[in-house]
Amino acid sequence: MIQTGTRLVYQNRWMSLREDEIRLPDGSAGIYSVVDKPTAALIIPMEGDGFHLIEQFRYPLSRRSWEFPSGTWPDARKAPTEDLARAELAEETGFRAGTLRRLGRMALAPGITSQECDVFLATDLTAGAHAREDTEQGMAQRWFPRSEFEDMIRGGDITDSPTIAAYALLRLDGPIG
Repeated sequence: MIQTGTRLVYQNRWMSLREDEIRLPDGSAGIYSVVDKPTAALIIPMEGDGFHLIEQFRYPLSRRSWEFPSGTWPDARKAPTEDLARAELAEETGFRAGTLRRLGRMALAPGITSQECDVFLATDLTAGAHAREDTEQGMAQRWFPRSEFEDMIRGGDITDSPTIAAYALLRLDGPIG
């Protein structure tokens, strides 16, 4: 595909939506809508044989969701994703990581968005106060043993695809714990 034109359809402080005019390999014309969002960081806070998860209301799904902490800079700053991971971990859970190791990068939904996400494993955790944003009102945090976490995935209680994909990266990294 070749982009032949583009127009901004919508923009706010978190994302933008553009519509691209494209030329397909057979020469025919088409359009492609793309949600552009900044690179995110997702953090797997591991302690003992389990993980700290956050639970928050996800408006598009009209329900609460258990997930690993993640996010982007609220002011669209350009900074290393390791700095973002440390900030998001502290903001959402109150934990500080003594050790933070990058596990990989993933495209969050490459059919609709340009957003990618760096995944980090956080260990040697120290508790502190969280500093959640206004949009994170009602967020909860809890530790789950790995067996319960895996049962929640199997049972459909955890459906957040970045959380599930990040756990796959962790499992591919080697033995856990």
